[in-house]
Amino acid sequence: MQARGSLDRDESERQERIVEVLVDAFSGMIEAAPDAIRYRFQKMAAEPYAFYRGSAPLFYADAAEREDRWVDERTSRVWIQGDMHAENYGTYMNSAGLLVFDVNDFDEAYLGHYTWDLERMAASLALIGFSKALSDEAIREMVRTFATSYLEQVRTFANEDDDQEFALGLGNTDGAVLETLRAARLQTRVALLESETAIDDGHERRFRDGTGVRRLDEDEHGKVCSAFERYLETIPEDKRQQSISYTVKDVIGRSGFGIGSAGLQSYNLLVEGKSQALEDDIVLTMKQGNPAAPGRVVDDREAEDYFEHHGHRTAVSQRALQAHADPWLGWCELDDSGWVVQELSAYAGDLEWDEVDDRDEILPLLRYLGQASAKVHCVSDAGSEQTLVDFQTEEAIVGVIGDDLESFADDLADFAADYGEQVRDDHRLFVDAFRNGAISGLESG
Repeated sequence: MQARGSLDRDESERQERIVEVLVDAFSGMIEAAPDAIRYRFQKMAAEPYAFYRGSAPLFYADAAEREDRWVDERTSRVWIQGDMHAENYGTYMNSAGLLVFDVNDFDEAYLGHYTWDLERMAASLALIGFSKALSDEAIREMVRTFATSYLEQVRTFANEDDDQEFALGLGNTDGAVLETLRAARLQTRVALLESETAIDDGHERRFRDGTGVRRLDEDEHGKVCSAFERYLETIPEDKRQQSISYTVKDVIGRSGFGIGSAGLQSYNLLVEGKSQALEDDIVLTMKQGNPAAPGRVVDDREAEDYFEHHGHRTAVSQRALQAHADPWLGWCELDDSGWVVQELSAYAGDLEWDEVDDRDEILPLLRYLGQASAKVHCVSDAGSEQTLVDFQTEEAIVGVIGDDLESFADDLADFAADYGEQVRDDHRLFVDAFRNGAISGLESG
């Protein structure tokens, strides 16, 4: 660890808190897969935004200690995405066949303050703005634009009956969002299949061997297929395919994930499509669930008892947050762990911030992100059968904010400035702790 004399008391205490929270959050994976978590922490050490993406438990540990004037009894317990930062938006093909732009990645979804999603997003904007050398005033304008768009869309949902059909798509977007949609539209299922699979000598499609691909022995293959059969029971009746679609053709183990999923196990399953034609085969991912970061600070016995495991929690949360969710979305249990199953889609594309630098590009983009964020809080999938939130979230949010839109936007901008600076300091303290062996089990070489 950095020599104690080089840190003042407040910094030393904060560094200890960072280490304590991260070790507590990842202790199981540090023990089970230390190399994967070391890789995760090395990625987090690269720059403040990467640290922020990988340290959601620290964000929630801090959030639990803050006063929140913008929530009441109901709005402190709604479905939240749990890791709403500026790079967790992108495209998907919804179950109605529309290519839409929306919030993505529901691994951290849970019940909590709707403001936690907005604060986490706002702080990420402060970090992105800082990395682009934007002024404090410009960053403030970014956060206020996002907040205003969010609240305006929430109010629209509260006043309309057809919010289920709202979507950001090819016909009502422009700028970076439209470009992301157009890029996704150029992709094809056949191209995805060709990149992941090949036709063998028996004229059957199989997964390709390659980096990150692990072939299974007979016992493991059997366990995965048995878990798959149990997963099929979790698909809503109105989203079930014809029976031929559920024939498993090949299974592989996968490794090599981003910052958020390092240390988690995963399988890919190749299943028959709607016909025996080779070009409509489907690739599914079966990924081990992980405790949601907000769940570490939320004391909610009803929610704890409701979820069978973290795979169940992830899938149920996604259906509660996403209109027209993936028809393949479901869950299963394998090796005493919960797993979430969904399609590996050719049409999933992430929003890229590298080329978005000018105010005239950023502000329209943030208006779309505000709308997308409002949508996940207010519009659930028609197949969602959750009973944990039994009121209209949009009406509850409008009720607690009232006419104080300007004050709310100002408070969010103030938070973004303060917490963005905190994250930059935390990143430095984390790097010093990690590289000097202060994180037990992950001593750097």
